[in-house]
Amino acid sequence: MRRTPAGRFTASGVRYLERHKGEVNCCAFSPDFHFLLTCSDDGRVHLWSAQSGRLLAKAKGHTGPVKCCAFSPDRALFASASHDRSVRLWRTVTAGCLRVLAGHRRCVETVCFSPDGRWLLSGGWDQEAILWDVQTAEIVKVFSAHKGAIQCSAFSLDSQYVATGSWDSTVKVWGVHRTEEQERTLQGHHGNVSCVCFSGSGPLASGSWDRTVRVWLPWDGTPLFTLGHRGWVRCLAFSQDGAVLASVAEGDVVTFCCHIHVSVTCPIQGHRDSTFGCSFTPSGALLAAGAADSTWGVEASRQEEEHSLQSKRPDRSTID
Repeated sequence: MRRTPAGRFTASGVRYLERHKGEVNCCAFSPDFHFLLTCSDDGRVHLWSAQSGRLLAKAKGHTGPVKCCAFSPDRALFASASHDRSVRLWRTVTAGCLRVLAGHRRCVETVCFSPDGRWLLSGGWDQEAILWDVQTAEIVKVFSAHKGAIQCSAFSLDSQYVATGSWDSTVKVWGVHRTEEQERTLQGHHGNVSCVCFSGSGPLASGSWDRTVRVWLPWDGTPLFTLGHRGWVRCLAFSQDGAVLASVAEGDVVTFCCHIHVSVTCPIQGHRDSTFGCSFTPSGALLAAGAADSTWGVEASRQEEEHSLQSKRPDRSTID
């Protein structure tokens, strides 16, 4: 993407890589921007060089569609969630499976690491969110107040809270360290909640099959504003500074909310088919988006930011 002097975004420098054999459901950058993960209905997780777009490894082991993937904060590990009812932890350096986390009774839709690296949260069709200890792979806590499948999850930046979105049309915010199961329920959507994302500045965004993105103050449940799409919302991503929110929807273009408290939106178009997942680089200079055409695209931002990333590129021949 490129931001114009008029404050709008356009797609530029888009690269398409077509190595998956099914719909690309999720993509995630490593915190240092060296790597990119993509996962697909083909049961594979692919590890790419974020700079060159070269496929580095294929993580194999899942026996069903892989719906979500995420890097640990130190990028030493990545996690994947699958319809085979498992969550897998992988070593980034080898793309080899470290542990299989078996605790869900039905398909797993979402997985995310806490920013401090201590916890992993997964959720799925059994209507439960499981908090795992990353070091021991043990279950720490089970959150079970939803009345529908859990499709999405996200930690707050201080790792103290986690949000889950469900097919019961609600978003719940949980305290990670509370001894009792207590949650705040955010109500307002009129369809399945498909994605949630915390901003570094505090607000929480949620996207739904009701074709809206809602932005909240999560601690008291106050709604800030609502954005509309032409199709049901599939994915949300905040830039690291919390100033820009990207959203993608079924049959629609990628939309940016440029000022989170003002709600100025700018659409861009790049994929040939519906976009399923999106993720900002840590600098906010690039956005990756995966689509139903089995590709993922990287849209470039301002030339000076791209030049800065180019100068920091690692050796592409190895994964260190």
